[in-house]
Amino acid sequence: QTDPSGTYHEWKANAIGRSGKTVSEFLEKHYTDEIAKSDEACIKLTVRALLEVVQSGGKNIELAIMKKGQPLEILDTKTVEKLVAETEKERDEEAEAKKKAG
Repeated sequence: QTDPSGTYHEWKANAIGRSGKTVSEFLEKHYTDEIAKSDEACIKLTVRALLEVVQSGGKNIELAIMKKGQPLEILDTKTVEKLVAETEKERDEEAEAKKKAG
């Protein structure tokens, strides 16, 4: 990322746009090199980050996957809604487990 002053910033995970700061902070807190090794884990982390600022539901989220040397892949609405449902279920299970442990 290059800001208007010309300063270059390198990120392993970043977000831009409305609520970009909130999403970037979430990614800074939860991103690990272990997650980066799995496409599925990266996508789920992205969905979790977006759910921090977007109303629940896949219809409010659009996802595109960029990989070096490959064409851009835009995920269809069904796939996004499935990912959102899985991610929300995992998040709820984690919250329930914390509640029981605490």
